[in-house]
Amino acid sequence: MSKAEAVHIAGTDETGRVSSRILEERIQEAVRSGACDLEVAARGQHGIGGRLFQPEGKPITVRITGSPGQRTGSMGSPGTTIEIHGPASDDIGWLNAGAEIIVHGYVTNGACNAMAQGKVFVGGPIGSRGMTMTKFNPRFSHPELWVLGSAGDYFAEFMAGGVAVVCGHEAQDPSNVLGYRPCVGMVGGKIFFRGPIHGYSQADAKLTPISDEEWQWLTTNMENFLDKVHRKELLAGLTIREEWQCLSARTPMEKIGAKRRSMSEFRRDVWDKELGRGGMIGDLTNLDRSPIPLITTGDLRRYVPVWEHRKYLAPCQAACPTGMPVQERWRLIREGKVDEAVDVALAFTPFPASICGYLCPHLCMQGCTKGVAGGLQPVDITDLGRKGVGSKPPKLPELSGTRVAVIGGGPAGISVAWQLRLKGHDTWIYDMEKVLGGKMATAIPEQRIPREVLEAEVERARQILPHIHLQQNLTHKEFEQLKADFDYVVIATGAQKPRTIPIPGAERIVPALTFLKSAKLNNQPVGRRLVIIGAGNVGCDVATEGHRLGAEEITLIDIQEPASFGEERKAAERAGAVFRYPCFTKEITPEGVMLTTGEVIPADTVVISIGDLPDLGFLPESILVDRGFVLVNENHQTSDPQVFAIGDIVKPGLLTDAIGAGRKAARIIDEMTSGKRPLMNASWLKDYPIEYSESSERIDYSRMTLEYYDPRITELQNLNDCASQCSSCGSCMDCGLCDVVCPAAAIERKDQGDGKYERAANPDKCIGCGFCGKCCPCGVWDLVENTPMG
Repeated sequence: MSKAEAVHIAGTDETGRVSSRILEERIQEAVRSGACDLEVAARGQHGIGGRLFQPEGKPITVRITGSPGQRTGSMGSPGTTIEIHGPASDDIGWLNAGAEIIVHGYVTNGACNAMAQGKVFVGGPIGSRGMTMTKFNPRFSHPELWVLGSAGDYFAEFMAGGVAVVCGHEAQDPSNVLGYRPCVGMVGGKIFFRGPIHGYSQADAKLTPISDEEWQWLTTNMENFLDKVHRKELLAGLTIREEWQCLSARTPMEKIGAKRRSMSEFRRDVWDKELGRGGMIGDLTNLDRSPIPLITTGDLRRYVPVWEHRKYLAPCQAACPTGMPVQERWRLIREGKVDEAVDVALAFTPFPASICGYLCPHLCMQGCTKGVAGGLQPVDITDLGRKGVGSKPPKLPELSGTRVAVIGGGPAGISVAWQLRLKGHDTWIYDMEKVLGGKMATAIPEQRIPREVLEAEVERARQILPHIHLQQNLTHKEFEQLKADFDYVVIATGAQKPRTIPIPGAERIVPALTFLKSAKLNNQPVGRRLVIIGAGNVGCDVATEGHRLGAEEITLIDIQEPASFGEERKAAERAGAVFRYPCFTKEITPEGVMLTTGEVIPADTVVISIGDLPDLGFLPESILVDRGFVLVNENHQTSDPQVFAIGDIVKPGLLTDAIGAGRKAARIIDEMTSGKRPLMNASWLKDYPIEYSESSERIDYSRMTLEYYDPRITELQNLNDCASQCSSCGSCMDCGLCDVVCPAAAIERKDQGDGKYERAANPDKCIGCGFCGKCCPCGVWDLVENTPMG
């Protein structure tokens, strides 16, 4: 945005001077509306230019005229540039977190107080206590203060990081460019200065020579500084090396030096020597004053830290209907085992790429601790999921002799058959369609999942499941024969019968499933105007397919706020679809959809998408149903214990719900057959170093510590970046933070071989402070009340 297009915000209005709060609200509203260039005519308002975030991440420029008040640019954000056309008041850049601030004049007291990032350029002198309590995070660049003139008293007081450059040009006191008593309490950072100084705190700072590298940095950035404050003509005079000196903070060891003494020496040489044995009360009591520890260990501790590695499910795993141990896949990535991380998914789904990479709404990401509890960017599983298309079929165990018939070749049916075969049981799939894959293959648009990805995964399933019989429309008699021929039968036929509404003209309506199947074959006329009754995700798929087939006006109507979400909703909106609600349909006419209000929405094609019902015509009366769906218990068994039912024939749900139900049903059948419950799905998985919690209880979000993760990271370039951002909730990532932070050095790591280990707190050292739990990003430490035996 050019200067001519800048948004002008005045510090006064018809009522007089605008308060600081109102002015900030107007600035924030302008930025939220997309403004990137602002001109603010200040009248003493405080805090101008702080905490600005452009929704699209674009840089923001704030030019201030008039007289800004205190704390200009306080808590400034990266990407923000603030330019003050005149002097600035106290505490400019206070708690600056990344903004660049340019002042064409002098600055009063407290410049850059507690600044952590960013740069401040001052075209004149500054007042007292500049660069006080500045910080430095090694993950980011040093904060910088550039002063053309001189500094006031107590400069760099308690400075803890950053770089200050004081040029001494037209100094207020030419004999002392850093003012009275600079560097008191200084513990970090450097000060480059030009001109004489005296009286700095030599206990905290020392003069150090300027290296060639530092001089190169200083001269290169000096040109940039002078350009910012419009004084480039001074460059030659301010880049004479002999005129510059550098002050650096002394290290802790340099400060302690020979003065370091133990507590026993202090007690003997200072306390007892000056106050007498026992100190001030020594002459008042004859009690035993031998040392008693104030902080106790062992059985006297009030609390004890317990390492609860893999005791609870990570939120991502708990949210996934398939039970995918997402955090363990990221652990493998961190260890460089990318292929293993990809292939592990085959133990939980036969469609790792199709589902995890494309079709799933990613409940794992919705449940991610970083997003739910920390307001941070959840770790994206999409790329890892898509790599699953290249996974080879897993090794299979010998057949057990158990035979299972699966009716339905969609996600639920293939899932249960896949899981049963991984456990050693023989399976036969019967499906009425011409192709394997259910609605994924026949109805879901290719813009949501590439054809070649689905075909590759279906082919992999065929290699595992050789007994597949398509175009098999079963009858009562054939169903009973399956029960006689097989040990178990699993029904996974899904929902195929469209729900309708009993209104005049209903015969003109095309069911959504019929529309999508025909559209996938490019055999569905649509016309210019398309109206869809029902604005859920399936309705959104109809909208995007209709757009692909030539529809120009697409309207989705619903009786309530649309339930659509995720990529399906976004794709429909990109196609130009309009959502309307509440709308109640009265009749379908040749002109379109007539609402109960009398309005007619013009339509060449009308599609209904209000859900589907199962076709249960082949089931015997012994299989109980309720309102059109098969009744099952918690193990997915029907009223006939030999028959299981999973997927949409039981209850409408997500693809991952169907796949997860198939995995659970397979486990139950395996347990009923073998009488045991294996730790993992199949013996082949033991080749991969993965463990996960068998618990069904999710770890509490409050246990994870997320302060280590940068909230500004929203784009991750590769799988390693993603893995580095996973908090590994409930599973120790062996980062060693607890080892380092323990004040008593009580945390001990015990190697158990084969890459396994455990941690424990040594009771002889542990003081029960809980630091281990408070610092742990994974939440594996719990502080429990001490209940010693006896």
